Amino acid sequence: MPGGIAIRAEGVSKLYRIGAPARAYRTLREALVEAAAAPFARLRGRARAAEADTRFWALRDVSFEIAEGEIVGVVGRNGAGKSTLLKILSRITDPTQGRVTLAGRVASLLEVGTGFHPELTGRENIFLNGAILGMRRADIAKRFDAIVDFAEIERFIDTPVKHYSSGMYVRLAFAVAAHLEPDILVVDEVLAVGDARFQQKCLGKIDEVSRKGGRTVLLVSHNLAAVKSLATSGLVFDRGRLVLQGGVDEAIAAYGRLQQDGGVDEAERDWGAGAHTRIRSVELIGDDGPTRVYLPGTPLRLRIILDTDGTPGLSVDVFLANAQRARIALWSLSHFDAMSLPAEPGCYELTIEAAPIHLASGQYCIDVATAVTMVNWDHQVHEAIAFETPFSNVGGGSWDFRQSFGFGFVALPSTTPPKLARLGERRA
Repeated sequence: MPGGIAIRAEGVSKLYRIGAPARAYRTLREALVEAAAAPFARLRGRARAAEADTRFWALRDVSFEIAEGEIVGVVGRNGAGKSTLLKILSRITDPTQGRVTLAGRVASLLEVGTGFHPELTGRENIFLNGAILGMRRADIAKRFDAIVDFAEIERFIDTPVKHYSSGMYVRLAFAVAAHLEPDILVVDEVLAVGDARFQQKCLGKIDEVSRKGGRTVLLVSHNLAAVKSLATSGLVFDRGRLVLQGGVDEAIAAYGRLQQDGGVDEAERDWGAGAHTRIRSVELIGDDGPTRVYLPGTPLRLRIILDTDGTPGLSVDVFLANAQRARIALWSLSHFDAMSLPAEPGCYELTIEAAPIHLASGQYCIDVATAVTMVNWDHQVHEAIAFETPFSNVGGGSWDFRQSFGFGFVALPSTTPPKLARLGERRA
């Protein structure tokens, strides 16, 4: 009923076992040796320790309720448990503990190709997905033209989808999910595969599905601007736990604090114990203080807090990485500014103002490393801070210069008007 609860999660946990999978078949000799050794291994505690090393809780004791008609932004760092939650809600996997109650049909857009049979055509997959959602063939047929028109693949609708590009896959998958009138629509970061125009088209459709159709939407995205413009509330996850459920502004602020407060201490992002140095925090500085947004064409300002034991020749290097984690720019204390960290032990604040960069719009992150000059790394922090360039209109106008391997990641505008001189007649 309208105004009721669309999704209820009660104590949901998900346990995975990592490492090499158990072999399906063992020889008689292997089975006898393992059986004979098992009591001694248990006495020494090794069996229990080995088992613990292979256990990974992707979600721990997650409970929440989402009302019908809400658009909920689900945010958190990579590995926080967002995608695992969506797979549980989509019935792709079952929780290890707890339960989820859903009111109505669920359509999911989690990964490129999910729910499609590669050997079937686009037309056949539309009817297959509708049948999975429990719709009658006549109802699917009524929406067929709208789905094809939205996906913009009319020419290829009778081609097996295994021949589709990733962009075509996403366009059709989203069109199917949005037009077959699910009660709950679950959308993961997969929309990032599409081009900028189609992303905006999808975001508009999500807004229409919820506000006009009264349907519930869960949207996972690192595009905080999209989350803020669409969502009415937010869920914030960190290391498998739900740390906040509240308004969208509150959720985005909490996500920013997690990025800043806990980002540099995560083991998977913290490489090297730091024999001589320790990077404590990294901040991107805007006109009003720490920020998560960089405006292209302005100076890139960073504040880094670090410890040093006073070893001579210690340097700091800063790397700018794009959304695919490829490093695209470097700033170096020693190589660019001929400086090193002080030879006196202590905690220091390093402030950097790099030259303006005309970045393409999209998601970026900063890696920071210390090193004994020309020798080796001492302490590295990967993804020390993540930030967004929301819009890049180099040269003015309405064109948004976005990240892509086709156009690149950094624009090179002219500092003076270009000079064009005619050299003569066109050559043969």
